[in-house]
Amino acid sequence: MYKGKARAYTNIALIKYWGKENKELIIPMNNSLSLTLDAFYTETMVTFSKDYLADSFYLDGQQQDEKATKKVSRFLDLVRQKANCSLFATVESHNFVPTAAGLASSASGLAALAGACNEALTLDLSPSALSRLARRGSGSACRSIFGGFVEWEKGSDDASSQAVPILSDHWEEELAMIFILIDDQQKEVSSRDGMERTVETSAFYDGWLSSVNDDLKEAKAAIADKNFQALGAVAEANALKMHGTTLAANPPFTYWSPDSLKAMNLVRHIRQTGVPCYFTMDAGPNVKVLCQKSEVPAIMATLETQFSKDRLTCAYSGPGLTILETEVNK
Repeated sequence: MYKGKARAYTNIALIKYWGKENKELIIPMNNSLSLTLDAFYTETMVTFSKDYLADSFYLDGQQQDEKATKKVSRFLDLVRQKANCSLFATVESHNFVPTAAGLASSASGLAALAGACNEALTLDLSPSALSRLARRGSGSACRSIFGGFVEWEKGSDDASSQAVPILSDHWEEELAMIFILIDDQQKEVSSRDGMERTVETSAFYDGWLSSVNDDLKEAKAAIADKNFQALGAVAEANALKMHGTTLAANPPFTYWSPDSLKAMNLVRHIRQTGVPCYFTMDAGPNVKVLCQKSEVPAIMATLETQFSKDRLTCAYSGPGLTILETEVNK
């Protein structure tokens, strides 16, 4: 019996990844840049044993259906191939983040699974190799291997598409991100399906792709200069462009809800009062507010006039992958 347990934290992209160049290897159409956060995370334990007759997958104590288990098994097959191992496994995962609601649970989930497998089977993968492995399960998971600011370099093949940490002299520790949880239910259009439909059919997609590299350069320059307003402005604009591509897909769709729009307008209002803050959104209705730690009390006070306290969570810069447990019984 071989056991490993790991914790990985969510990351929120400030410069988005939207679209795959290679679906099988999960190589993106563009580089992206994220901030790993401490508020939401996944803990996963994996146990490989000769006594198991098939893979099984439990999420928050509930055994998952065949579709979800098959996705995990495909990832385990990659691990088994690396380890030259034929043992089946039981995966027990606990999400301290709502699943499939646009809060990056797949990123933390697959990063934690990659880390747990690495420990269980003593693969001794480097952080870069772990990032590449996690990517095969969920693209954004490659970024959750690292803490702080992280860039996913799209690369050109399996060996070169990986995340790398961005050095910022610990500036990320001065920042915060407030989550406005609009809806924690599973979304109607998954990130995977939405991405695919947009790439294949959106009249706006080429415009997105032609501008995203300039956004990335601006964001990296802002981090190097510790220029919060420049970083916030390009992150907000990048998110709006990404969501704009979905409106021109066929059939068109959006992840926004009326409360998403209310939250975005409220962030603009706060900014107009002289408090710098900027919103971003992923493939879901929830709005994230990038701000400086010193401004959190003022921003929270205004947000609480429109949203209940239980819908607001403040996160700070989070760590990379954390190993919790390793056990080998031969």
